[in-house]
Amino acid sequence: CALIAPKMILLKFRLFLISSALIVFSDKHVSWEKASIQMMFSILISICVSNIITFNNYLLSKTFKRIWVAVVAYYAASLIGMAVGHELSQFALSIIYHYEYQLGTHINDLYYSLTITVIVCTILFVYEAQKGRYDQKLQTQELEVLKLKQLKTQAELQTLQSKINPHFLYNALNSIAGLIHEDADKAEDMTIKLSRLFRYSINAPQDNFATVEDELEILNTYLDIEKVRFGDRIAFKIGVDESVLKEYIPRFLIQPLVENSLKHGLSNMAKDGKLEVSVTKEHGKLILKVIDNGQRFPEELTSGYGLQSTYDKLSLLYQSDYEIQLINVPVKHICISMPLKSKVATESTNGNTI
Repeated sequence: CALIAPKMILLKFRLFLISSALIVFSDKHVSWEKASIQMMFSILISICVSNIITFNNYLLSKTFKRIWVAVVAYYAASLIGMAVGHELSQFALSIIYHYEYQLGTHINDLYYSLTITVIVCTILFVYEAQKGRYDQKLQTQELEVLKLKQLKTQAELQTLQSKINPHFLYNALNSIAGLIHEDADKAEDMTIKLSRLFRYSINAPQDNFATVEDELEILNTYLDIEKVRFGDRIAFKIGVDESVLKEYIPRFLIQPLVENSLKHGLSNMAKDGKLEVSVTKEHGKLILKVIDNGQRFPEELTSGYGLQSTYDKLSLLYQSDYEIQLINVPVKHICISMPLKSKVATESTNGNTI
């Protein structure tokens, strides 16, 4: 039977059903014996035609690309398959009924099989051609939808990455204004660091990932600005394993979380505030923690800019392959678990957003 192309099994059954119905029911007084013989003819001819067409299409795909060549070859293969199947059927009948088989006899039956084969193959050819056109249109539309989704996701990521919390900007500018007359050099340094923070947030928007090392560098820049405002009220600590410095995480992920802790957890503390950031590897995952000793997370949490941007960014980049925990006991902290990303994977994501 046909082992050349599994897809042609469907074609064989179409040929079998259509040609059998045409042959068997063309005679009003059909016997079971005649019906069985015609079924055998239909099956053998269907198998031969489908296999030869499949083999023919395989050869054409390697050589010819013109449509008219494909059409001529299709009908030629159909007729050759019909002739081979017809002769195999006659040979099988000679064995069953014990008569001598001669090649090329039974011309009338051959003409009848020829007519049925041409009709059936034409119907199938038109059907497959229409189906191919519709499939191509469908694939084109699906590709356009996918591109639109990627553009939408990329735009959302760029928006998230380019945001600077207006509340932070307002406080930073006020601090700079207050330092101008007291310490001009310090005001200038703070202005440069604020400029660096903005440059990091809006530059290279096509990059969805950055190394942990880069993220910590911009975090230190942000903390230098905030230290001017908070002074000695808050002690900052960053604890990161050296093995994770070159690992990739979503760009501009850590700073909004730290800002969220300062704004909602530690802003009202007069002294002895503590804020710690840690990044480690555990069980093949990258673990980010932002820990503080400020006001606890409420039971019904309303996501502000920092948390909401984090949820949105992780959802866009990892879909459901991440975890965020807001924990109050024994130590208040945010814990994010993310899969490790190789450089190749991040470049692929930058080009084709998940």
